[in-house]
Amino acid sequence: MAFNPLNWLLGLFSLDIGIDLGTANTLVMVRGKGIVINEPSWVAIEKKSKRPLAIGAEAKEMVGRTPANVVALRPLKDGVISEFDITEAMLEYFIGKAHEQSIVPVPRPRVVVGIPSGATEVEKRAVYDATMAAGAREAYLIEEPTAGALGAGLPVGEVRGSMIVDIGGGTTELAVFSMGGIVVSRSLRVAGDEMDQDIVAYIRNKYNLLTGE
Repeated sequence: MAFNPLNWLLGLFSLDIGIDLGTANTLVMVRGKGIVINEPSWVAIEKKSKRPLAIGAEAKEMVGRTPANVVALRPLKDGVISEFDITEAMLEYFIGKAHEQSIVPVPRPRVVVGIPSGATEVEKRAVYDATMAAGAREAYLIEEPTAGALGAGLPVGEVRGSMIVDIGGGTTELAVFSMGGIVVSRSLRVAGDEMDQDIVAYIRNKYNLLTGE
């Protein structure tokens, strides 16, 4: 890639942001500040226009309490985007909220987003496009097991193997690392959501009680 002086200059002043775009929750990290956002991946929209009315924690609080013309939903399923425009709006909101942490206005940020290791090329492209449309100056994708291993400080560069198991809301990521790379990995689209559903079903069948999440 050719050297771009303007891009280099903007990089001196813009934020570097990491986003864990989860089915259940989204975390946003800003370099030098740590995690600045940890909110549910929920968006409340007007049914007819699909206009976002609330995002994050505020949207989740509306679950089961909305009028007929409003619905609260999660725009990701099994760790990947199922509602592109709504995911874009959610990302734009979270990126904007991270920018509010800055004392002075800064250029558009560089953003790294975690994706399931089993994501298809189409699913990866959807995440990239949504991130750019949401206001990123540059967007990069990293497989979630790799991000998790590096964040946990595992010795992934050593000869001996290291294993990580990351159970999220929509996917379970498993990977074995050695000598700086992934030796084997699996991405299972069975995770916390299914556990919640099984617990709800068990309580309903055994105690005849209806519970929510």
